[in-house]
Amino acid sequence: MANASVVPSAYLQGLTPAVPEWLNKGDNAWQMISGALVCIQSMPGLVIIYAGLVKKKWALNSAFMALFAFAAVMPCWVLWAYNMSFGEKLLPFWGKAGLAVSEDFLISQTILPSTRYKNITSAATPLFPMATMVFFQYPFAAETVILLCGSVLGRMSFRAWMAFVPLWLTFSYTVSAFSVWGGGFLFQWGVMDYSGGYVVHLASGAAGFTAAYWVGPRSREDREEFPPNNLLLALAGAGILWMGWTGFNGGDPFSANVDSSMAVLNTHICAATSLLVWTCWDVLFFKKPSVIGAIQGMITGLVCITPGAGLVQGWAALVMGIASGTIPWYTMMVLSKKLPFLQKVDDTLGVFHTHAVAGTLGGALTGLFAHPHLSSLFLAVPNSKGSFYGGKGGVQFWKQLAAAAFIIGWNVVATSIILNVIRLIIPLRMTDEEIEIGDDAAHGEEAYALQGQGRREKFTQNGNGNAQIELEEP
Repeated sequence: MANASVVPSAYLQGLTPAVPEWLNKGDNAWQMISGALVCIQSMPGLVIIYAGLVKKKWALNSAFMALFAFAAVMPCWVLWAYNMSFGEKLLPFWGKAGLAVSEDFLISQTILPSTRYKNITSAATPLFPMATMVFFQYPFAAETVILLCGSVLGRMSFRAWMAFVPLWLTFSYTVSAFSVWGGGFLFQWGVMDYSGGYVVHLASGAAGFTAAYWVGPRSREDREEFPPNNLLLALAGAGILWMGWTGFNGGDPFSANVDSSMAVLNTHICAATSLLVWTCWDVLFFKKPSVIGAIQGMITGLVCITPGAGLVQGWAALVMGIASGTIPWYTMMVLSKKLPFLQKVDDTLGVFHTHAVAGTLGGALTGLFAHPHLSSLFLAVPNSKGSFYGGKGGVQFWKQLAAAAFIIGWNVVATSIILNVIRLIIPLRMTDEEIEIGDDAAHGEEAYALQGQGRREKFTQNGNGNAQIELEEP
């Protein structure tokens, strides 16, 4: 029987107790759940979306590229990239590299970047340890790389991808994250990106399009005919992605508070509206509703609301849903077939349209619709409110566009440099033979065991109510 008078060993050793006075168990639990939901978006969400949307011969390779990125980001994140994104300033757009694995660092209370600046005040102090923050921010970084991957499926060398992931995380993602979220110059300027419309989605769309240019197109056969091998699987992944966005946007106030509730509701309003609008456009112009189109519309709605999820009112989320179901639909279904540059670059899953276009759109509309009171609940940056609510010359709207231009420019340049350095050592593309064959050539494995391959039935015999199957090796 435990003795209630016994002092916990943590106190005897002078260590922080497991439940310090500043810890809010509810906020901590919500933050860890939100982080887990974001993890589930990538693994298994995006992994099985990619496996379902690509041609059968690329199902395994596509899923594996996503899985590898999800794993590869973690050691890089805790060894140097977290502090490059959220640590002390090295440059106006970059933090100092540093470890995020020591006990003293991880069990201390989370400190927001805003506390380092006199003219910026935090609307809420995170009441959970740094370990929770490091974990919560990890899947955002991982998901950004995985989304980028969608642009180069069906031809990029896996070995080149293995080298690309840590390099891109280090020299591209950390710059966007620090500049907008970690106390960098865009953060101090008052640019609003509630949960990653710029840091995650615009960055992945711009970098993915750039990577697709340097890696080159798929084979002519794959470009002309690329049917999804399993739409039901893709739908299951899309559902995981959608529901996981509850944590993606709901966790960013760093507290289970009013703003978190607004962010979650707005997220689902915009996603549902965008899906419906995209489907209506498909029916109007192509006479048939498209399942793939519905998935695309869902994604553009989720991406569009992300910069302003907890900053706009419900009516604005509806408007943003209409816009995100319309403008990316137009760029993907109409403009991409007219502009030679968009035709030249083979963006396998249309990441440019679903993430770069939708992310820019969401950031711009946040610059119009961000409500002053809701903005103050999240982060009170002077003059950060939507242009519809005052401000000289719509200044917030133009700030948002300028920030988008920086994110695009940095990702285009950094991605180009990284890939051209890698190609000096490792070919960026698979060989023509590997591209023709697919998974079996790339990995010596296939996603589906077809008739006559793997273990096969010799005969089936039913006796005494029991099925007896004898198998032989091929």
